[in-house]
Amino acid sequence: MQLRHDPTYFVATCCLPRERRSAVHALYGYVRGADEIADDRSRNGERRAALDAWQAELEQGVERGYSEHPVIAALVDAGPRHGMPLELIPHYMDSMRADCDDPVRMRSQDQLERYMDGTATVGPLIAPLLDAPAGVDGLLASLGVAFQLTNFIRDVPDDWNLGRVYLPGLHEEDLVRHAATHRLREHVAQQVARARDLFRDTDALAQALPGPMRPGVRVARAVYVRVLDRVERLDYDVVTRRAGLRPWEAARAVAGALAT
Repeated sequence: MQLRHDPTYFVATCCLPRERRSAVHALYGYVRGADEIADDRSRNGERRAALDAWQAELEQGVERGYSEHPVIAALVDAGPRHGMPLELIPHYMDSMRADCDDPVRMRSQDQLERYMDGTATVGPLIAPLLDAPAGVDGLLASLGVAFQLTNFIRDVPDDWNLGRVYLPGLHEEDLVRHAATHRLREHVAQQVARARDLFRDTDALAQALPGPMRPGVRVARAVYVRVLDRVERLDYDVVTRRAGLRPWEAARAVAGALAT
């Protein structure tokens, strides 16, 4: 599942010690499952109820020590075994519930930051799997926000097709017309600057981790920073030009990260 939906994180996970990978895959499977529920427009008004059930099944599974659902069973096993703070999962799920609004509109930077703070709980959840020392949970959360914001920048057209506008200030008229207007590019440029600040703020993270845990973090950072580079080369036109990396660009970013 992770390879199909997010090859960057899959490669980063493969850089971790073998005994930690299954736990990362379990966490990814759970949050991906929540994301797919929130994206399933065929459920109409049932998406929030389905998210509630997904969360409840995990909470009940942790309490009783097992689950019949294979994805949740994997996380029920991995979470307590590795000391993952699964009590943070509701914060992630709150952001998924926000995605059930129809339409989704982030009207302010504060609203966007609150949403991303929820999704960024994946960072502290994964901290025990990285043997992260005390005090770096904030850096992991900030890195998660940087990843999420980069995704939003890259995926403006895809999110629009799902009825979502995550970047504050984008005009719906420009999105309807697929027009890379000056005002659209200006707002995208502001978000690119914000993402770059977040990546700079987390520069020290990899060095704070034990040696075997560093390559995976470096790989993910390198690929996402390369996405921002591409958006800048496109003059912030993310509606008429493809902002995602070509396979060879992603591979070059990975190779560069592993060479450091």
